[in-house]
Formats: sequence, structure tokens, C-alpha cells
Amino acid sequence: MVNSYMNCPYCNHDIIYTLNTTQKKCAKCLRKFSEKKILFEKKIIDLFCEDYTVNFCVKNHNLNYITVKKKYDRYRQLIASFLEEQYHNKQVIEYDEYIYLEQSKKKIKENIFDAINFMTFNYEDKVYNLLMPTLHKYKNQFLDDGIEESYFKEFSKFMMMNKISKIQKKENIIASFWIFFEESIVKYKGINKENFFYYLKEIEFKFNFTVKEQKNILFKLVK
Repeated sequence: MVNSYMNCPYCNHDIIYTLNTTQKKCAKCLRKFSEKKILFEKKIIDLFCEDYTVNFCVKNHNLNYITVKKKYDRYRQLIASFLEEQYHNKQVIEYDEYIYLEQSKKKIKENIFDAINFMTFNYEDKVYNLLMPTLHKYKNQFLDDGIEESYFKEFSKFMMMNKISKIQKKENIIASFWIFFEESIVKYKGINKENFFYYLKEIEFKFNFTVKEQKNILFKLVK
């Protein structure tokens, strides 16, 4: 039986055959798929791209936490690989360094070693971020040597210059991304440092592309 209300998710052909209650088959590429699974995947992708958290999905859409969490983690991995390919061999217009530290940690000197720094590059009206090595492994050495005070002063100067830079470069795409990043990262509480890279790439992805573009790109990556 021909089913014409759904295009093939692989080649977008408009002639689809219904094989049984769960399986469809494309008349062109001959691939089989489950309409229910495709619609479910699209729903999770929509929620992800519209910036809803896993907890929101569970609470408001009656979805399983583990299922959604696994989907979100996979999306972030696919996005990271996609962005690496996008940036490959591109000409960089400008770049700058950013240091991120949670607001609650900024007043305690020892926490400067928990800061995460990354380079932000501007290319073709988009940004690309490169995570830099962490200072955390040097924390005990700095504390034992008693030089954390001088390091904290230098860090404070950098943060102040960073704030001034944001004010002076309102139209700069890099500064705009940093503001977007700070606004976006607060909804993720207690990010494991090992996973920070993937959240950074998610924010980069959402900054570079419209919601509609995100959904189309991500659905293609998932396929």
C-alpha cells in the first residue's frame, strides 16, 4: 500500500509503501524504516534544538530520563564532529581567549585553578572554539609554592580586561558569542569537566545556526 503523507527520511522521496503496522519502505532508495521511531527522533531533536533540558522533557512530555539523556549526549557528540568538519581549512578572521569560571567560584582564590579557558575563532560569520589545557593539575604545586596570590591578581586583571573588551566590542562576533555562552551555560548545573567540551560545542552550534537549520542538520547527522 502506498503511503504519501510522509517522505523518506533518507532520500526525501515522496512515494512510501506501508509494509505493516511498524515498517515503511521507500520506493526510490528501498530503505526500510519505522515511522514511529522517526517521529520520536524528530520530537527529541526539536526539544534539543529549542533548548529544553532533559528534566523539562521528562516533566512536560512524559519521556524517559535515561532515553532522552542518551539522545542528548549522542547529539552533542555528532555536533562536535560536524563542527570540526565545518571549520576544517577555513580562513580565520580573528581570535581571542576566554576564561570561564562559575559565578559562585569567582570569590575564592583557590578556585582559579578550576577555570576553563578556550580560544574562540571567527570565520565566515561563525565561531569555532578550541578547548585549552586546564590549570587544575598545577593547583597543588601553586599552593605549595605559595604563589597563588600573585596568580590570582593576574587572573583578576584578565577578567577585568575581558569585561572591558565586551563593552568596547559590542558588534564583535566573538564577544557576542561569549555573552551567548554565559547566558546558555547557566542552565547546565554541575557539568563534569570531562564533558564540558561537548556542552561548549552545543552552544557553538546553536550560536552559528538558526533553530530550523539546527533541526535539519542534526536530523541528517542522526540518519
